[in-house]
Amino acid sequence: MNSPSPSKEHIATFHTHFGALTFHKKLKALGDNAVMMPVPRKLSASCGTCVKFSLPFDHAWADEDLEAVYLHEEGDYRLLFENEET
Repeated sequence: MNSPSPSKEHIATFHTHFGALTFHKKLKALGDNAVMMPVPRKLSASCGTCVKFSLPFDHAWADEDLEAVYLHEEGDYRLLFENEET
């Protein structure tokens, strides 16, 4: 029997706290165990709040408040998405 693959940890950063809150609620509604938290020091963000989540990132979730999405792997962060509207 195969064990489930470990969840990938994603970090989404935002221009506003409201954007982070809205994104967090969207992920919770999709069944993700998303958590709002301070942005890790290695990353920068306008509002200082990010959302940590494990669902695969869907570009359809992007709006004007989303700054960037990173994949946390091997102790570092790889940029997956950067909002071009910034």
